[in-house]
Amino acid sequence: MRTQAPGFWDDPKAAEAQMRKVKELKRWVEGYNGVKAAADELQLAYDFCKEGVVSEQELDAAYADALSQVEALELKNMLSKEEDSMGAVIKIVAGAGGTEAQDWAEMLFRMYQRWCERKGYKCQVTNYQAGDEAGIKTVTMQIEGDMAYGYLKSENGVHRLVRVSPFNAQGKRMTSFSSVFVVPLVDDSIEIAVNPANLSWDTFRSSGAGGQNVNKVETGVRLHYKYKDEATGEMKEIIIENTESRSQFDNKENAMRLLRSQLYDIELEKRRAAAAEVEAGKKKIEWGSQIRSYVFDDRRVKDHRTGYQTSDVQGVMDGDIDAFIKAYLMEFH
Repeated sequence: MRTQAPGFWDDPKAAEAQMRKVKELKRWVEGYNGVKAAADELQLAYDFCKEGVVSEQELDAAYADALSQVEALELKNMLSKEEDSMGAVIKIVAGAGGTEAQDWAEMLFRMYQRWCERKGYKCQVTNYQAGDEAGIKTVTMQIEGDMAYGYLKSENGVHRLVRVSPFNAQGKRMTSFSSVFVVPLVDDSIEIAVNPANLSWDTFRSSGAGGQNVNKVETGVRLHYKYKDEATGEMKEIIIENTESRSQFDNKENAMRLLRSQLYDIELEKRRAAAAEVEAGKKKIEWGSQIRSYVFDDRRVKDHRTGYQTSDVQGVMDGDIDAFIKAYLMEFH
């Protein structure tokens, strides 16, 4: 086996790339074996059902299990781009509308946390700015897990809430918006050029959820990075805040990783634009436009890109968003 050959780890970067390939192949083999075992189980259940040994309910359960495993493998097959297998960075920003919008941003934050728990993904909050009265102004989460970006890219855009607001004394129905930005979380295997001359830093005292020492030391960092937009020729700026650690060094290191993730996404955006020109006949995906409405009083969550909707509002807010993700991938991949 090549990974056990002498000198395999002499070049750590090449070795890690090879190990990723091995891990990916192993996932496909395990997925195939799981589907085959479920199909064999279904055949057995069908034969035994005819003989009266197995009930129809048990046969239905075997069918449902086989179907879900086949669909899960089909879904994974759609996520074949380089970036799909990476982790993800989610940034949620409350729209205009004060406390109601900030409360909505926090509800989305909780929804994605619950989704990560369901998937067994590691979720780390790297920046958190609390709202004035309730909720949050903005939050940034790093999510690590198999195909995290592949699934979560479907969440990129504006999420709209319609409900009777608990913050409105008149009990009026209100509409609020929050923006969700999703980029791939790069690791050391992805080469991203960062020009040090275009980089500057501010430090500040972290505020928000933290221990008693949070406000005493300037550990929060704010990174500014200027770059030229090749499409328009104008200079643009990326600003990243990182307050997660009490170590300024760790916060700077993580802010750099988030910068590289954003620069990688800009490169991907260029590729998407080029592909969109080639495939102009295909339905255009509007990144950053309103993608989904959550109407609490009517018990309805609807995705405007795919038309998929559900009446299980509470389930969605508890992180059950896989059906939306699947509908998106089926339509746009």
